[in-house]
Amino acid sequence: MNASVNEFPIGNSTRAIRTAQDIGHMIRQQRQDMNLRQMDVAGLANTGNRLIVDVENGKPTVQLQKVLDLLDILGLEVVIQPKTSRAL
Repeated sequence: MNASVNEFPIGNSTRAIRTAQDIGHMIRQQRQDMNLRQMDVAGLANTGNRLIVDVENGKPTVQLQKVLDLLDILGLEVVIQPKTSRAL
C-alpha cells in the first residue's frame, strides 16, 4: 500500500478508507487533535458515549448516518471517487 495514503495527521490530506477500523482511526485522531474527549463529542452529536467508542474501535455495524454526523461534527467529510489503482 502507498505510504502517503496512510499518513497522519489528517489535516488537509486525504486517505483511502478500506475498513471500519480506518474510519475509526481517523475519527479518533481528529477528536484528539481537537483536544476533545469522547464524552465531549457524544454531547455535540447528541448521542451516547457508546457510539463514539464503537465507531473509534471500528465496529462495522454502526449506523452510517451516525458516522456521517460524527464526521461532520469533527470537520471531516466523505468524498467518493474512482480508485487510482485497480489492485484486486
